[in-house]
Amino acid sequence: MMKRIVPNLNNFFCLFFIIISSSLSAQDKKALTYQPITGTKPRNIIFILSDDHRYDFMGFTGAVPGLKTPNLDRIANEGAHFQNAFVSTALCSPSRASILTGQYAHTHTVVDNQAPAPKSLIYFPEYLQKAGYQTSFFGKWHMGGGSSDPRPGFDRWVSFAGQGVYYNPQLNIDGKMLAYRDSAYITDVLTDLTLEWLEQRDKKKPFFVYLSHKAVHAEFNPAKRDNGIYRDIKIQYPVSMFSTARANSKKFTKGHQVDSSSYKINYKDIPSWVRAQRDSWHGVDYMYDGQTDFDSFYVDYLETLMGIDYSVGRVLKYLKDNNLDKETLVIYMGDNGFSFGEHGLIDKRHAYEESMRVPLIARSPDLIKAGTKVKEMVLNIDIAPTILELAGVKKPVQVEGNSFVSLMKGMPEANWRKEIFYEYYWENPFPQTPTQFAIRTDQFKFIRSHGVWDINQLYDLKNDPYELNNLIRDPKFQTIAKDLNTKLWDWLDKTGGLYIPLKTINERKNDHIFRSTW
Repeated sequence: MMKRIVPNLNNFFCLFFIIISSSLSAQDKKALTYQPITGTKPRNIIFILSDDHRYDFMGFTGAVPGLKTPNLDRIANEGAHFQNAFVSTALCSPSRASILTGQYAHTHTVVDNQAPAPKSLIYFPEYLQKAGYQTSFFGKWHMGGGSSDPRPGFDRWVSFAGQGVYYNPQLNIDGKMLAYRDSAYITDVLTDLTLEWLEQRDKKKPFFVYLSHKAVHAEFNPAKRDNGIYRDIKIQYPVSMFSTARANSKKFTKGHQVDSSSYKINYKDIPSWVRAQRDSWHGVDYMYDGQTDFDSFYVDYLETLMGIDYSVGRVLKYLKDNNLDKETLVIYMGDNGFSFGEHGLIDKRHAYEESMRVPLIARSPDLIKAGTKVKEMVLNIDIAPTILELAGVKKPVQVEGNSFVSLMKGMPEANWRKEIFYEYYWENPFPQTPTQFAIRTDQFKFIRSHGVWDINQLYDLKNDPYELNNLIRDPKFQTIAKDLNTKLWDWLDKTGGLYIPLKTINERKNDHIFRSTW
């Protein structure tokens, strides 16, 4: 079965703004009612979010020979590693909004990096405040516009406008601007301020920290102490990196190229938009309009990631030094994945594994058994209900995710989801990637590219983990493709996602935002 998509301009230019749809009109601040879970003792929680950290770029996975992340490894080894963690949208603002609200992008309507957040949205830390928590936010907000202004739910607020900068940041601290100088490094500054707040907090109350790093977002810029530490690392070119190329480029000479002869690659059914993107802003042959090259890009990413690992180590040390080590839950997660050459692509947005999978690890010795491996598929929309349950707060009615506390404790849930759904909406400043809808099970993934005349995709992930052989034409898989397609449309219908939630954006005014940072 080969599905081709006819462009539907109604979906792109319709005036049925989902902002005022029935799914959100019933949600207002009156819904912010604290409902406690009886018999639950609130625990201290630190949620650490990184930017564009792909799921397997950690030392303990072995995916990048020579990469060392001792502190991230420690969380995984002494706690739980969620081996199949995903985001419902692989883009900064939509994913961050999903984490904070527990909702899909078409529900909260922050569908891209410019879309304003409706004032009706409720962020889960607001419930924590009602439950008696001291709450704090440090770092990148980048959701609902580029402002650094304080947002609801946090007693302590430290942030910066838009993507921010790696060196000498200007921070909004509880509404007052403070400019840093002397080569102050943003990852270190945010960690400093986090530890200062923990030291000065009211020791009689439970605390919640949301430490939201800029790293490792491009343009990658490592801390000075980490410059050059991976200059000699052996770069790994993925097996699909040259599947869309006319010939293997001479530009890629520093790394190790995987022998693709033992893999079945369906060259015929690679989508046209994927082939075309190779020589674009988000493709390996003309990445960022030629401002950098792939090999340098790869090394800079790894060296910038070291600042994150160092930050995590400092947080863990503070907890141990202050006898908070066992009773505090530390969760580490990436806001979306990142491609490094797979299918000839870089960046995220698309529905391939490298884009939608994220690192997710958690540690709390009195709650999680060391070495726990969670195989079930969990999503970014599950973070809010999980943290709320551990804080003794019942799941609010508007939250679409589910708590994974039981999974974290090593107790499988028979009724846990059997599939996950993915959505990404076409962006005017980055037109290389069309709107994507996908459904993924433990074995199969079905992807629809919406608004372009192109082929759909079906992959058997168990037998083809690198998504090299598109099975959409294979007669043996027509029933599976039809079933997944039906489930995808049923999900969109059930959750109010059949209309693309367009928003009015002054693109001319904001054009500098699109190209001034990667």
